[in-house]
Formats: sequence, structure tokens, C-alpha cells
Amino acid sequence: MLRLAGGILLALGIASVLECFARFALRGIGTPAPVFPTRHLVVTGLYRHVRNPMYIAVVSMIFGQALLFGDLELLEYGALVWLLFHLFVLIYEEPTLRSTFGAEYESFRAKVPRWIPDFKNSR
Repeated sequence: MLRLAGGILLALGIASVLECFARFALRGIGTPAPVFPTRHLVVTGLYRHVRNPMYIAVVSMIFGQALLFGDLELLEYGALVWLLFHLFVLIYEEPTLRSTFGAEYESFRAKVPRWIPDFKNSR
């Protein structure tokens, strides 16, 4: 049962990362990388429900692999990766988005949660 849950988390994570990358390229006209950021704030797709779906997807893939392989160290690694993502978002990403997109980002931030998806939010 845990292996099945791991496979599902892994598959959902892969699909989510691919969707987010495509959305960044096609809607945002850029990439997730700070060296070539998007020109437009991406607020559609998974971003309607949570502000950081790519980070959630990566952590889901790590946790999925941990469950699939029954590897406790991989679960611990996933928790560390999430903590590092959280710190990066607080220290760099949110201040940068606020200064780049101003009121548009503040409105998005007020409506969409940072980590726990709100699937009732149809934005």
C-alpha cells in the first residue's frame, strides 16, 4: 500500500512539474530560474490553488520515491529539501516577486496560499 501511495505521489509530482514548466514558458514568457525569470506573473493552472506548486511537486516526488523504496533517509532528505525551499521562498522569492510585480503579486499572495493548496479557489 505504501509503495502504491509512493507511485501516485511520484506520478503527480512529475505531472505537476511538467505543467508548471510549460506554464512558465508559455504564459510567463520565461523560466523558473532566477537568471531568466518570467515577464508575467503566473497565476493560472496549479498556481490558482497554491503559490509554490513546483516546490510541492519536487518534494512530492522525493516523498514518493521514499515510500516506493521504503527509504527513511529519503523521507528525511525530503523534509530538509522542503525546509530549504521554505527558507528560499521567504528570504529571496517572495521579496523579489513583490518588488517585480508589486500590487499584482500582493493581490495574488492575499488570495492564494503559500503551501497548502486551496482547490475551492477558482481565481
